[in-house]
Amino acid sequence: MAVLDRLEPREVFHFFEQLCAIPHGSYNTKAVSDWCAAFARERGLEHHQDDVNNLLIIKEASAGYETAEPLILQGHLDMVCEKAAGCAKDMAAEGLDLATDGDFVWAEGTTLGGDDGIAVAMALAALDDDALPHPRLEVVLTTEEEVGMEGAAALDVTPVRGRRMLNLDSEAEGVFTVSCAGGSMAVCTLPVSRKPFDGMALTVTVGGLTGGHSGAEIHRGRGNADMLLGRCLRAVAARTALRILDVRGGEKDNAIPAEAAARVAVADRAAALEALGEMESVFQKELSASDAAVFVRAAEEAAEGAAMDEASTARTLCLLTCAPNGVQTMSREIPGLVQTSLNLGILKTSEKAVSASFCIRSSLASEKEMVKDRLACLLELLGGMVDFSGEYPAWEYRADSPLRELMERVYREQYGKEPVIEAIHAGLECGLLAGKLPGLDCVSIGPDLLEIHTPRERMDVASVRRVWAFVREVIRRAK
Repeated sequence: MAVLDRLEPREVFHFFEQLCAIPHGSYNTKAVSDWCAAFARERGLEHHQDDVNNLLIIKEASAGYETAEPLILQGHLDMVCEKAAGCAKDMAAEGLDLATDGDFVWAEGTTLGGDDGIAVAMALAALDDDALPHPRLEVVLTTEEEVGMEGAAALDVTPVRGRRMLNLDSEAEGVFTVSCAGGSMAVCTLPVSRKPFDGMALTVTVGGLTGGHSGAEIHRGRGNADMLLGRCLRAVAARTALRILDVRGGEKDNAIPAEAAARVAVADRAAALEALGEMESVFQKELSASDAAVFVRAAEEAAEGAAMDEASTARTLCLLTCAPNGVQTMSREIPGLVQTSLNLGILKTSEKAVSASFCIRSSLASEKEMVKDRLACLLELLGGMVDFSGEYPAWEYRADSPLRELMERVYREQYGKEPVIEAIHAGLECGLLAGKLPGLDCVSIGPDLLEIHTPRERMDVASVRRVWAFVREVIRRAK
């Protein structure tokens, strides 16, 4: 039974609910891409689907709009899959459990994927509405945006004629985003050796953190569980001999990890527990405004497997203590805008190595290279290496933007006030697509989405209704 069928706009929530029934995390987008392609075939629309599941759907101009410049509607098909503690859902195989109170929509126990499912739903609703006057609509739906914009990087834009694009991947109503940071992914690999160690085995967990989006919320000072875990282990090592068996935390490069854990062996159990208790008090004081529920826990367990030797343990502690993380510089031109940052999002251990994955962002290419060089230098000294991937350029501000001017006029008429025009630190595909489509005039908008990339994500129903009315009017006026 449909959960959202009574919400307005019905046409948008209809497609959103159908989308949510299909698992569509990053690298699991074949089914949702096929569903969108089937939508196009059923309506006789031109469409192009590639090997990485990107999809272009084209609807020719309606009567009276034949000479108008095409309008691109753009969003991405993949979502960040995160679960609350104790949630048993297999997000790779099961659809979401949607819920609503009439004011908000959420998914029970998991992320909602409003980023960017609402863009897909609005684009399909626009294509499905034969009563809506429109120029040639070119819907661009990309994949793997959440893991480095890999779909946009691989996209063949040959069928695309338009040079004005409405990106629907923002999360704050009334904000027109006109510029964003560039970025890349960095995977740091630190080889380790193992040797038997006679000590008490403990599992140390740092959790209760807020987490969040590593671009949109990196400036809020929220604790990074991976980095806090490193501080805990360093504090223990200062009191008693410690060897690491493994460290782990986070599942997404672009999500601030809310929990991390380590299995360790210690010579003095009491000293270790005392150090961990002190660190919990330190974190509760430092993070009282952003992560009031932070905790540090230790559980005794039977030791299984050999621990890292003393040198490998020291190098791992150095990595988790000295690696740059969080805001690095703020913009000198735009007050309040983060200019450069990085986030340690995924921490993993195998038998022979520790792996730490960072999401790097900057609106200045030179500072992005500076951060990459700092990681490379640190890993070189520690005997490790760094692999960089997923490079995407910054999206530069365009002073002359007819599309933005049109949208400002429509916004003033609908809302009775001026929109906020801003640059953001989070990454958008606009930069990559602008490189492929010279002269692209682009603005990004979206309805209010709260706490994206966390199981607490919520979508504001009234905001969706207003933004959909705005999008329809922009389409109608794009003549």
